[in-house]
Amino acid sequence: MGRSLGRRSGKVKEARGSKLEARKKNTSLQPLASSLVDWYDQHRRILPWRALPGQKANPYFVWLSEIMLQQTTVGAVGPYFQKFIRRWPVIEKLAKARRDDVLRMWAGLGYYRRAHLLHECAKTIVRDHGGSFPQTEAELRGLPGFGPYTAAAVAAIAFDQRANVVDGNVERVMARLFAMRDPLPGVKPRLRTAAAGLLPTARYGDYAQALMDLGATICTPRNPKCDLCPLYKNCRARALGIADQLPRRVKAKAKPVRRAVAFFAVDDKGRVLVRRRDKGGLLGGMIEIPGSEWREGALPELSSVQKEAPLKTRWKLLPGHIRHVFSHFELELAVALGRVGQVAAGKNSKWVPPERLDAEALPSVMRKIVRHAIDKISRSS
Repeated sequence: MGRSLGRRSGKVKEARGSKLEARKKNTSLQPLASSLVDWYDQHRRILPWRALPGQKANPYFVWLSEIMLQQTTVGAVGPYFQKFIRRWPVIEKLAKARRDDVLRMWAGLGYYRRAHLLHECAKTIVRDHGGSFPQTEAELRGLPGFGPYTAAAVAAIAFDQRANVVDGNVERVMARLFAMRDPLPGVKPRLRTAAAGLLPTARYGDYAQALMDLGATICTPRNPKCDLCPLYKNCRARALGIADQLPRRVKAKAKPVRRAVAFFAVDDKGRVLVRRRDKGGLLGGMIEIPGSEWREGALPELSSVQKEAPLKTRWKLLPGHIRHVFSHFELELAVALGRVGQVAAGKNSKWVPPERLDAEALPSVMRKIVRHAIDKISRSS
């Protein structure tokens, strides 16, 4: 028992020593940044790509997570990140991967151009930089898929470089901290300037992640937990009682709806016809179920779009339709079934057994078509 108490006492002293050491490190920060990093030292989120206290950040993990997190939530990204690093634990393995395998693993995260650029960037880093990421924001900007935000985030978090990392969470914190009432997106430059003015003189990566965590867990879009915020005394919006009203946004226009017919062709072996989309544009380079052009207006009559079908046969509309939401429009699709004998697949196309469709680089909307068609076919059998 005496030994147990001794070990416990030692751990308490060690914890107190760590806190004191953290406070000493934070004395070089501005008062507001110091308060925020102190809070982060106690309340940081444990994320699969984030280094634990005392550990060095893995640049590959930081970069991969930042690309995945664009337009996607932390909760949604977690399983994808874990799948990726199990398959490609280091950037050299990702660089050697087949493009279609990367696209298939990406399915569900959307914005598939990010997956193309992710793969291209991995190859560039291995080929031109010996597998090591450049460490400065300026150098990172020269890599495929690196915009201003990603370069700043990787520079700060992976390499502790001084960089102004401003995502949606940080914009929200700044809008409330300074009570900026002008709406997004017009106020973005002012928010960036405000964030730049608060940058500390050390612990840049921890500070950037602290701001992100604050926005994600305390300074939330709805019902912010102001009483728990380390910046409580400095927040002008809180003092004015308008924190939950900021940042203001220009009212978004309703998304247009495009409609089309998907052609689900099945041959006499039960195989499904798929084809590769052109590299440019939406879902570029992905595998698709052929279909008519996506147009605004009413759902087209089957007879009016049969000339866009991938082959000539008797097409029959299946009951129901599917809907899919993209960033700038919604898509509504009817699905037509066509049965054929042994027919050549045609340019950029191939016949795939249904049990092997999961291995294809089908984006989410195409997987919806497959599920819908197979379900309706099985019900009618």
